[in-house]
Amino acid sequence: MLKDEYKVYEEKMKKSIESVKNDFAAVRAGRANAAVLNRISVDYYGTPTPIQQVGSVASPDPRTLVITPWDGSLLRAIEKAILESDLGINPQNDGKCIRLSFPQLTEERRKELTKQVKKYGEDAKVAIRNVRRDAVDFVKIHKYSENGKVAVRNIRRDAMDRFKKMQKASEITEDELKLAEKDLQKITDDNCKELDKLLEIKEKELMSV
Repeated sequence: MLKDEYKVYEEKMKKSIESVKNDFAAVRAGRANAAVLNRISVDYYGTPTPIQQVGSVASPDPRTLVITPWDGSLLRAIEKAILESDLGINPQNDGKCIRLSFPQLTEERRKELTKQVKKYGEDAKVAIRNVRRDAVDFVKIHKYSENGKVAVRNIRRDAMDRFKKMQKASEITEDELKLAEKDLQKITDDNCKELDKLLEIKEKELMSV
């Protein structure tokens, strides 16, 4: 059971890795890379749509991207989306396509981008550590729940031992002992079910984070 739950947290960690990959890809490094457009969406009939889903993206040379929309009416919308993004490149609209020219990075800009990339990496590490913390908490609550059940069953055992001694000493009848055993079992089952409910609530709380 726990192995299946581990997979959930493993998937969350993988998503953190994929997120940082996308972050890195979106950083303009002085060469034409279509991945820098991944986070730029255009208003396509009222729906935000990634640029690569409304046209073709080509790289005729190492420092140029050419975006050719399948619907020519989207040219202005694509141009606007790029201008409003943090890409830092002025698009050139020739009426048929959008051309992006990637200038050589200055030393200052390289340093800025290096800091930005490091921050993305650190943020991803923090996210992964948080997932690990949640996974550890998940294991802990299962342990707490099992410990609670063990404690309840131990109390039932101690109570039954006492009632058996009372019956042996003729302080209670055999029928009273059987009734006490039945009542104790119901109390035990009810408390174990209550522990299961508490565990389920806490599981949902952890999984929703």
